[in-house]
Amino acid sequence: MRRTRIRARGRVQGVGFRASARAEGRALGVTVDARNLDDGSVVIEAEGPDDAVEEFLAWARVGPPAARVDNVEVEELADE
Repeated sequence: MRRTRIRARGRVQGVGFRASARAEGRALGVTVDARNLDDGSVVIEAEGPDDAVEEFLAWARVGPPAARVDNVEVEELADE
């Protein structure tokens, strides 16, 4: 199992990024918690099997069709 915190910057609010992240997570078997931050970025905590989280990270670097992801920061989190 792998747990990560992802911070996406760019045009990521108001484009369905959070809902799309949750749907993508469900499809991959990854638990996703996504929220908007005041600075215009989106932060996502994703947890699941290593390979599924890696696929989710690849998706987060692109986002949904209306998004423009300029930068993604990934932080590995310890299991709780």
